[in-house]
Amino acid sequence: MFDDDVSLDTRAVHSAREDLAALGVHVPPIDLSSTYPVTDVETGGASYEHLATGGALQSGQSAVYQRLWNPTVARFERALADLEGAQEGVAFASGMAALSAVLLAAVSAGTPHVVAVRPLYGGTDHVLATGLLGTEVTWATPATVAEAVTPRTGLVVVETPANPTLDLVDIEGVVAQAGDVPVLVDNTFATPVLQRPLAHGARIVLHSATKFLGGHGDLLAGVIATDGEWAARIRSVRALTGGILYPLAAYQAHRGLQTLPVRVRAQQDTAQVVARWLATHDQVRAVHYPGLGDSDPGGLVGTQMTGTGSVLAFELDSYAAAAAVTQGCRLVTHAVSLGGVDTLIQHPASLTHRPVAPEARPGAGIVRLSVGLEDAGDLIADLGQSLQQVSRRSATLTA
Repeated sequence: MFDDDVSLDTRAVHSAREDLAALGVHVPPIDLSSTYPVTDVETGGASYEHLATGGALQSGQSAVYQRLWNPTVARFERALADLEGAQEGVAFASGMAALSAVLLAAVSAGTPHVVAVRPLYGGTDHVLATGLLGTEVTWATPATVAEAVTPRTGLVVVETPANPTLDLVDIEGVVAQAGDVPVLVDNTFATPVLQRPLAHGARIVLHSATKFLGGHGDLLAGVIATDGEWAARIRSVRALTGGILYPLAAYQAHRGLQTLPVRVRAQQDTAQVVARWLATHDQVRAVHYPGLGDSDPGGLVGTQMTGTGSVLAFELDSYAAAAAVTQGCRLVTHAVSLGGVDTLIQHPASLTHRPVAPEARPGAGIVRLSVGLEDAGDLIADLGQSLQQVSRRSATLTA
């Protein structure tokens, strides 16, 4: 639909909406059908087989059943693929469902070994560590990926910026080490607004669309952006296991893309102010945020990434202090998740990363903050009063 020089901002607004005028509508319709009529036995059977084995819906075919295909879901998939510069997108009921489909596709191909670079989202780390889906994992650093790859390796998995400490990984460096093994990059924190992993050699991009893509904390979704071969493999898993995204959530996620660039940049501006303020606070031992201090030793901001994002972590001197700060906020919501319009704070070691092995678990004093669209001064005031309570409590205990 678009020429190559059309900006991401314009694509975000218009992608996968090219047929609306012909339909006589201004916003995409929502198709909630659980089943679809078939014209005859042969056409229906051929359509079912094609979709159940990973094919995309073709002209003249029936969608047969929502578990196999849905036009509202397909719209969101096309739009996200366009933003990531991918051939296709495949959407799921959650980010973990999306990851699980990729892992199952690798296992079913006889390549169950995964090389994974920590830190990762706690759910990703947990499912790999348990081997629940038939995978075998070798944990590596960005510098040791090549050493970990074997003939049975089906995937290299990285997340950058990583959850929860915002570690940055050089995607091109990992791709070079991985050789012929496909690299999956979790791009949830950066979004295609700030980073496009496929342009740096990755083959698969994963999003928890629950976060920034949806952007309002009111949907659960996951999506993969990749090439046609991997998309077919993943769709086949989705069709068999039933992990397709619900159409209403697909509509919401597609709508979220329209404001994604504006939200990401505005939240980033506020996060930079908050991060700089935290870095000067006497209760804060360290702030982990791309572009601040030594958080970007490889100089990836400005090359691989076009910005610093709106998620940060800061470190206090103890578990008790971290717990008190997260619980003491009045404006900022103490909750898991991130990327919404409101600011969220959480303690990763006791929540999202609780199942992670002790040696890879975030430090007990680390607090994660996802900055929303509130005024920076109001956020600083709230964090300040919570930190002050911790300081007073500490002073009382040592008096």
